[in-house]
Amino acid sequence: MKQLLIVDDQQGIRLLLNEVFKREGYTTFLAANGIEALDIAERVKPDGVLLDMKIPGMDGIEILKRIKTRTPDVPVLMMTAYGELDLIKEAMDLGASHYFTKPFDIYELRDAVNEMLRD
Repeated sequence: MKQLLIVDDQQGIRLLLNEVFKREGYTTFLAANGIEALDIAERVKPDGVLLDMKIPGMDGIEILKRIKTRTPDVPVLMMTAYGELDLIKEAMDLGASHYFTKPFDIYELRDAVNEMLRD
């Protein structure tokens, strides 16, 4: 069973994504901040990461850098608000696989993750 780490500071989004991806058959791990995200990433070595760009304390770019340093092959899909497109370029340069702008279509996001984690 594939493991997916979901990182977003908004609880509602974490819970929604958790529900969707559990239904898809993933084992999900939820993190509200960078410290939690890096701790989980280190412990479980997820098959993929859904990562919000704007997180208080340690932003998505910093989390992405640290995850990619430890596990360069893990695919990371970034989620961002519309106004942060300059950060998206940086994230893609750092190895993010894909990105979605909020508000996103949950079915498109699900399909992108399924595609990203297909064997």
